[in-house]
Amino acid sequence: MVNERITENLIRNSFISLGYYERNDLTIEEQSSTYPRIDKLLKNASKKGSGQGYPEFIVASKTLNDFVCVVECKADTSKHISDTLDRYADYAVDGAKLYSSYLSKEYDVLFIGASGQNEKEFKASHYLQLKGEKDIQPIVGDKILSFDSYVEAYKDVRFRHDYSNLIAYMGKLNKALHTHKIPEDKRAILFSGILIALEDTAFQNSYTSYNDPIRLGKFLVESIIAKLQGANINTGRVHDMEQSFGFIKSHTALVDGGYLIELIKDVHNEVVTFVKSNQYFDILSRAYEEFLKYANNDKSLGIVLTPSHITDLFCELANVDKDSVVYDNCCGTGGFLVSAMAKMVKQAKGDIDKINHIKEKQLIGVEYQDHIYTLCCSNMIVHGDGKTNIIKASCFDAVDKVKEYKPTAGLLNPPYKSDKADIEELEFILNNCESLEKNSLCVAIVPMSCVLAQKGEPLKLKERLLKEHTLEAVLSMPDDLFYPVGVVTAIIIIKAHQPHPEGYKSYFGYWKDDGFIKRKHKGRVDDKNRWQDIKQQWLLSYRNRESVAGLSVTKEVKADDEWCAEAYMETDYSTLTESDFIKTIKDYVAFQFLHDDRL
Repeated sequence: MVNERITENLIRNSFISLGYYERNDLTIEEQSSTYPRIDKLLKNASKKGSGQGYPEFIVASKTLNDFVCVVECKADTSKHISDTLDRYADYAVDGAKLYSSYLSKEYDVLFIGASGQNEKEFKASHYLQLKGEKDIQPIVGDKILSFDSYVEAYKDVRFRHDYSNLIAYMGKLNKALHTHKIPEDKRAILFSGILIALEDTAFQNSYTSYNDPIRLGKFLVESIIAKLQGANINTGRVHDMEQSFGFIKSHTALVDGGYLIELIKDVHNEVVTFVKSNQYFDILSRAYEEFLKYANNDKSLGIVLTPSHITDLFCELANVDKDSVVYDNCCGTGGFLVSAMAKMVKQAKGDIDKINHIKEKQLIGVEYQDHIYTLCCSNMIVHGDGKTNIIKASCFDAVDKVKEYKPTAGLLNPPYKSDKADIEELEFILNNCESLEKNSLCVAIVPMSCVLAQKGEPLKLKERLLKEHTLEAVLSMPDDLFYPVGVVTAIIIIKAHQPHPEGYKSYFGYWKDDGFIKRKHKGRVDDKNRWQDIKQQWLLSYRNRESVAGLSVTKEVKADDEWCAEAYMETDYSTLTESDFIKTIKDYVAFQFLHDDRL
């Protein structure tokens, strides 16, 4: 004889063993709720069609005010879930979904359908329904998990949803700024300035009261400068940055009419909440990338922004931890520094003094271009950097200054050459290494041509690299990593101030599939959630220096060798498919067409 109370007891025991009842930040209630919001939302949630209805368990967090978890039980596993998900009184998942449909008017809801009379047959199905959304999506496994596991899964889904909405908004914003004749090179400055000003409580509370757009423009710039002066930025540099933001006070579209107030409200409503909820997500770099989508001038200068999942990967490859001093000598908008900050702060585990020290002393950047320098300083301020150590200079003139900080990890994406007069990418890498402490790791991403070079100045630089430092690894990255910019890249990892040992085998990774796929209007996205597993596989192979067919190889190389896995790696033919064969033939035909002068 099946008994639903037995199933409920299995849930209760799971909660006990996983520490739910020991936590002060959780409230676990059964078939009722003392939360007025929850109680009100469930007043018509009866599975029979009228009156109140409650699930077997309601788990509410005292820190995540907009997230709630509900569990509905059935004794018989044959009553676990229906094909239509609308038989609320008869099936566990269906019933949980009904309660979620009411609660999701004001909450993000994790709803769980559970069934079974013993641990062997017990199963649980987990779904997430975000606030205001009709769609549901399955998450995690088929057993009751820790609350932290649920929160992690929830935050991942919430981030993806919010990020998708944010990217859509950034596209609309870019079009609106274009319509209002705001030049491409001014859009990111304007956007960053608004974000900085909204960090100021006085501005945030009073900007809506400014009916005169001219006065509002002045107030906006004054608020920006006040925040800059509170950071560790040279007074002269603040003056220069004030000039960068100065156009806000006079641009026709901003001071004639009501667009400025509309724009600030828009950014306040659409962006600030995301920034607060995802404190170390590099929103400003992503905005800059969007604003440059239709502009060619910066691409011609070699500016190629690094995807955020790769900046995070760099921190892993360089072994960045809470005690690292991270240096980027081509810091651009600050993407690597923001990723490093996020990793270091997380490791600090709430130690406020340590977190302040990380932000004030352990993140060092150098940027040469005026408007990019302004964006980078703005980015660090937006992400709570209390003392911005961004140096306005050529990195080749800043070595002595940077050495004072004693950097222990170098991260960079150098400017890519667009003509013969440009500085070689490897020059920037050697410059970064020069500033690092001995045995520190420098991680850089460069065009594949740099590591393949077998003559000329690039070869001389490869020779110098091996003479002064150790080539630890070269990683061949996905061909379309920087889509829509068509550049094939490799990550190079160097141990600073340790000459390359005779006979030393470097690691070469064929890291061509990161799980991201191209989607219309979205660029490259991790649609199938493959990236985390792929990253772990890559890192495990690199740290163990494994030679894996189709993935990696270790090889002793000289300066005039090709530094890439493709030149030495064994092919894993078991993974090849007919589509791989067809693609190779197409690529070959296209190459022949483009390079055969007889055609």
